[in-house]
Amino acid sequence: MSRNGIHLLSKGLTIDLHKTAIYPGTFDPITNGHIDIIRRASAIFSRVIVTLAVNSSKATLFTTEERLAMLREATAGLANVEVAKFSGLVVEFARQVGATVMVRGLRAVSDFEYEFQMALMNRKQEHSLDTVFLMPDEKYTYLSSSIVREIARHGGTIECFVPKFVEDRLKAKSQNGQ
Repeated sequence: MSRNGIHLLSKGLTIDLHKTAIYPGTFDPITNGHIDIIRRASAIFSRVIVTLAVNSSKATLFTTEERLAMLREATAGLANVEVAKFSGLVVEFARQVGATVMVRGLRAVSDFEYEFQMALMNRKQEHSLDTVFLMPDEKYTYLSSSIVREIARHGGTIECFVPKFVEDRLKAKSQNGQ
């Protein structure tokens, strides 16, 4: 073990675990798949900032404040995880907080092309920002916030897709016709 991480003597490689990583997304709402990625990232990096993207052109079911509250509740037990919001370019936010890694979840091969393109564009804008792709547990590979919202809107069962507090908030939104 070196001062900055793990030194793999046979390969001469160093992995610096003392990095700040960001995990950006709209999280509308946060799902068990997101939480799985956050937990995996928090086990790898010393600081993870779950970064709520505020995009005025994208319609969301939950307000920014509601999504922040759900993110904070979902990550409350993870000491090295913080929650923040940003608008604009994610690379600018990464610079502001000193992050050198962006975490992205890959559920299926179909996610890769878009995520790869975004990673290259982000690197073009900020050469020191690396993207790390994490795969969720296989039971979450089909899961997305939009699917969860649609199931909830039609009164379907979502308890295995989201934490209880998210399920309750989705049900309340559905009952209010949202």
